[in-house]
Amino acid sequence: MVQFLLRAASKSGDRVIGRSGEQEAVRSHSIRFLPAAESGDRVIGRSGEQQPSPPSSFRRLPTAHCLLPSAHCLLLTAFCLLALLLFTGVVAARSKKQPVGPVTVPQLELEGGRKLLYEGSFGSEREVKGKRGFWGRLLDVVAGEPEFHALITPYSVVTDSQDRIIVTDPGAAGIHVFDFAQHKYKFITRQKNTDGLYSPQCLAVDAADNIYVTDSYSGKIFVFDAEGRFQRVIGSVKGEGYFKRSTGIAVDSQAQRIFVTDTLRNQIFVLDMQGKVLQKIGTGGSGEGEFNFPTELRLDGEDLLVVDAMNFRVQAFDRSGKFKYALGQVGGSVGYMFRPKGIGVDSEGHLYVVEGLGGMIQVFDRQGELLYYFGQRGTGFGEFQLPTGLYIDRNDRVFVVDSYNRRVQVFQYFAQGKQ
Repeated sequence: MVQFLLRAASKSGDRVIGRSGEQEAVRSHSIRFLPAAESGDRVIGRSGEQQPSPPSSFRRLPTAHCLLPSAHCLLLTAFCLLALLLFTGVVAARSKKQPVGPVTVPQLELEGGRKLLYEGSFGSEREVKGKRGFWGRLLDVVAGEPEFHALITPYSVVTDSQDRIIVTDPGAAGIHVFDFAQHKYKFITRQKNTDGLYSPQCLAVDAADNIYVTDSYSGKIFVFDAEGRFQRVIGSVKGEGYFKRSTGIAVDSQAQRIFVTDTLRNQIFVLDMQGKVLQKIGTGGSGEGEFNFPTELRLDGEDLLVVDAMNFRVQAFDRSGKFKYALGQVGGSVGYMFRPKGIGVDSEGHLYVVEGLGGMIQVFDRQGELLYYFGQRGTGFGEFQLPTGLYIDRNDRVFVVDSYNRRVQVFQYFAQGKQ
């Protein structure tokens, strides 16, 4: 059993239930666990570095030739298939009788009754569809199991009003939509010579569940409706991208504004819903309101939060672009930032920042004080290999994109008085 590492900042009353103490069983959830990737598999990513490859496709069974008359052959085939299914069922039933110990992971307990609980992870279409019925399994035996989409190099994550989980995947040049409530899955892509989707990076949804996706390679923003149908592209000038590298994005449906970072220009662009540039925020530098490779964005109340990656901090602005405050400083240990990635805010206003290099998530208050952190580098429960995107939904579920482990991990935060 791989230890799930959760650490809290040194405060009285904080404690971690780990291997040395009691452990609680993982809560039942529709999201299932994924095995670690097989060693030796490699795929070349955009940066040229070798990354773990996606799960291999399923192979079809070899074709068998029957020498009996056709009617007898059909009867014999049906009998063999039925016997095979019955045998599989008996084996499965016997395996269920064998006692299996509960899968347990620790949870993080904080002051005031707050706690963080690991729920599970997911990474493929198969986990959404659930178990196949009798006829589905019979078809699998005859024709071979179908191929399922899986995460390759996921980057960003968000949820919509229907609680669907939407994940960008530059490695697959598309967007995965996981609907666990309805057991449905959809893969969105746009393979066109002009205005094609090449490297989907960050994403946001508006009040109508329209999906806005930045493409860091083409320098454009793609808009799809809630069903995944292409609507329009923003920032395409005669087929060329207006932005040098469009990365973070946030949508204010009430004010009818789109905020997008142009990382190479060290600026934030404020657009109307048709894509007209209304304002530019920031310039290159390290002072207040200045940026050095800004990436992720998050709207929270009146605040516009910006990950200022190479200044190793998060800056906050009001909606008009006026600087309010900053938190974070460079360093390679806990409480510092070295490779800040995704950001999110829980119901109590705590700021979650992904630290990509250390494989952990750090949680700060608005004054920049570290409250707690969780995670470490690895492949086990609550461990990360280059985590990137992070999103916290209205129910305080924390979604973390575990990029090199090709999965999204899910945690539940319980605020004070909300057990």
